[in-house]
Amino acid sequence: MSDTDEALWISEQDIVDLISLKEAVPALESGLRLEHEGKAQNMKKTHAVWNDKKSSLHALGAVFDGAGLVGTKTWSHTPGGACPLLILFNSDNGKLLAVLEAFALGQMRTAAISGVATRYMSSPNANDMAIIGTGKQALAQVAGVNAVRDLKRLRVYSPTEAKRIAFAEKVRANFNFDVEVCNNVESTVKDADIVTLVTRAQESILSADMLTNGCHLNAVGAITPERKEFSQDIFTRTRLIAVDTVDSVRRLSSEFIEQYGEDDTNWESVKPLSSLVSSGTTRPADCEISLFKAMGMGLSDLSMGSEILKRARKNGTGRAIPQPEKRPLNYN
Repeated sequence: MSDTDEALWISEQDIVDLISLKEAVPALESGLRLEHEGKAQNMKKTHAVWNDKKSSLHALGAVFDGAGLVGTKTWSHTPGGACPLLILFNSDNGKLLAVLEAFALGQMRTAAISGVATRYMSSPNANDMAIIGTGKQALAQVAGVNAVRDLKRLRVYSPTEAKRIAFAEKVRANFNFDVEVCNNVESTVKDADIVTLVTRAQESILSADMLTNGCHLNAVGAITPERKEFSQDIFTRTRLIAVDTVDSVRRLSSEFIEQYGEDDTNWESVKPLSSLVSSGTTRPADCEISLFKAMGMGLSDLSMGSEILKRARKNGTGRAIPQPEKRPLNYN
């Protein structure tokens, strides 16, 4: 990554103008291949909670070894909103390269990682999707799956009827496939090829007997230990399990912690998604359920940030900001 005297502030509008969600999928695949080759590494994700666990502060990051680029993203998720920022640095001299407003970026990388997982883990002819949860990430999740599979139908459920109806209308306005609104989780996922959980549930809402043979499950909502989306019997039917980052799942996913505990040998069947991408692994023919768990990782953000920064420099996009300069302290 080449250096410049001035850094860039890249806004939400700049980002959505520079890159589409479909283009985010190959950007993430490139970063995952670097990780598998030992040329990229994640910084451990960390978080703190307050306000009776209704609010949380997050930080994560990654390094692209030899590419001259490192980055960290931080945000505070509160009932009143959030303001995520991704900061990119030159790894050789520590200079600031860019600050990216990262709400759209975060949606894209979270959706695109589900798209990557769906590409490698679901049946190639999968086209019937169910989504549980209709919050801020949900529409992008649908788009991420549709980017790699030609969806014919989507079924939608969330606990609030008005919200699921409104979400279905948003999907219809953006896509051409059939959209159905359902009244419970079981009817939503019945016979679905692909199921995505993107909720803030704190108790399991999905069990193994609800899923058909051949189903692929993306579980992307429960990213802190107090949350839980699916029951333990899901694991008994899985033949292919992948996660975005094993370390974060071991520390922060209550579902996986309950299943695998602390013994390293128990975790051998849990593969990083990067290994599937690099090896070209496809779904085993006798796989009842495949499971992908995403916690969010700095490598995804850095993959997106790297591509966006390249495009911003090429297109002259973004607002130049000066490099921070050291000043002597006032000791008086």
